Amino acid sequence: MTPRTTSTRTLRAGRRTVPLHRPDKVLFPAGGEEGHPSHTKSDLADYYRAVAPFMLPHLRGRPLMLERHPDGLDGPRFMQKDTPDHYPDWITRAEVPKEGGTVTHTVCDDTATLLYLADQACLTLHRWLSRTGGRGGTGGTSGTGGIDNPDRLVFDLDPAKDDFGPVREAARLVGELLDHIGLPSALMTTGSRGLHVIVPLNGRHDFDDVRAFAKDVAETLALAHPEQFTTAARKKDRGDRLYLDVQRNAYAQTAVAPFSVRAKPGAPVAVPVAWDDLDDPALSARRWTIEDAVEQARTDPWEGLLRSGRALGPARRKLRALRG
Repeated sequence: MTPRTTSTRTLRAGRRTVPLHRPDKVLFPAGGEEGHPSHTKSDLADYYRAVAPFMLPHLRGRPLMLERHPDGLDGPRFMQKDTPDHYPDWITRAEVPKEGGTVTHTVCDDTATLLYLADQACLTLHRWLSRTGGRGGTGGTSGTGGIDNPDRLVFDLDPAKDDFGPVREAARLVGELLDHIGLPSALMTTGSRGLHVIVPLNGRHDFDDVRAFAKDVAETLALAHPEQFTTAARKKDRGDRLYLDVQRNAYAQTAVAPFSVRAKPGAPVAVPVAWDDLDDPALSARRWTIEDAVEQARTDPWEGLLRSGRALGPARRKLRALRG
């Protein structure tokens, strides 16, 4: 990617013009054990502009938690929930309840917002599993929905070590169990160490109901494979077992958005993959970076799988019957 030499670069997105300040700022330094190249703020903006058509359907209407690194990976990290007053008024906001008040989250509804966040050195976008709107929200399922009713369920497969073998096995078993109880699911690399298994919901269940169901699924697998998997929230209780994490399925929790860049050396990206990709020996959590993730996005590995959400009632009954 070509370095920029100007102090400010102007980017056009639809009817908006977005300035990119200090475009030459290195956010991802070169080096490391794998000899990663460096990437600048311009590189980040170029990637997000290119991937926007594929990424925005997964962002629209969803409150975000923004992971910002103003001085790059070598500087401090800020996890930003509240939208600062200086953000342009054309950026969508979502005021959502919290204990004792509200939080006004940023919502990324268009390419211009994505570019503005890149200018703010927002490397990673963590999204809610629910949307602010109701029926017919952009890029989601057809359920009634709303901020209290997620239309996504996420299993986060978190290995005890940086070893992808247990992650592959866990993904296969989670996918097989979900298929057995009648729930379609999609697979995504996290850009970190593991995989996410994502289930589309119809938006008629609240967070407590969804998390309880996800916990039942995870415990079913952990009981069947006690030497491999655990649902223990405390690291000291997990040993070398892979953690089947369902805690993201709670109100106000977030999961990394598809096609988000991760704050790791080499600028890896969280990328949707097909189930058949589990058989590819080259697959890993950090398989794609900002240099090649757009090419993977164009293959549409999920093939519209998440557009039709399911109810949990029939699946819950099948799961109970399976557990006896």
